[in-house]
Amino acid sequence: MSENRPIIEIENLSKAFGFLPVLKQVSLTVERGEFIALLGPNGSGKSTLLRMIAGLTKPTAGTIRVGGWEIPDEAQAVRSQIGMVSHQALLYGNLTARENLLFFARLYGMKDSSRIDYLLEQVGLAKRAHSLVRTFSRGMSQRLSIARALLQEPHVLLFDEPYTGLDQDAGLVLDGLLLKARSDGHTILMSTHQLDRAARITDRIIIISKGKIAHDGASGMSATEISSLYTEITGAASAR
Repeated sequence: MSENRPIIEIENLSKAFGFLPVLKQVSLTVERGEFIALLGPNGSGKSTLLRMIAGLTKPTAGTIRVGGWEIPDEAQAVRSQIGMVSHQALLYGNLTARENLLFFARLYGMKDSSRIDYLLEQVGLAKRAHSLVRTFSRGMSQRLSIARALLQEPHVLLFDEPYTGLDQDAGLVLDGLLLKARSDGHTILMSTHQLDRAARITDRIIIISKGKIAHDGASGMSATEISSLYTEITGAASAR
């Protein structure tokens, strides 16, 4: 794995479900340590793109390389580099926070449990380590999901609408965790409808419309400017 090449390289990527095209010849490179916001209306292909990068969905055509490994032939090697968080927590409600992380650590073949305690502290759940996840708020579950995604110290973090269902305070906590992940050197791709957050905390804005990348540029715009551009490109009103 060369440290000089982009960590993610996508060439002419297409995905169709039956006769329905979702992504159309998308090409994209992501440098190490970038924090990218993926914007676009529902159905534009954002979630499908993230799932293909994670090796969870096979492309119809084109190539994806993560860390130099290609999907789908080397999908297992790719998955070992990736942590994914979506608006669905994917946790076990009848297990405690610590038991959830221990379960996933064993799946990853991890034998040292000290990282579990470290991550619970990092996401602010150390005092609730032995509480059942079914008693957690939406924001607490998202924080635990981030700890799960960080367990194997992945190079790439994928976030699919992570703010869905969070109140303002929980959203601010998530902001802090994302910025900490970036400062720790993780490469982050995040799909979101929250343009103000995209403007404030990410490095690069990509707008996907009708299965294609319609805009790709630095995030040095205000939320108002991004909103206007988003509406111009997609024809859809944005949720600020």
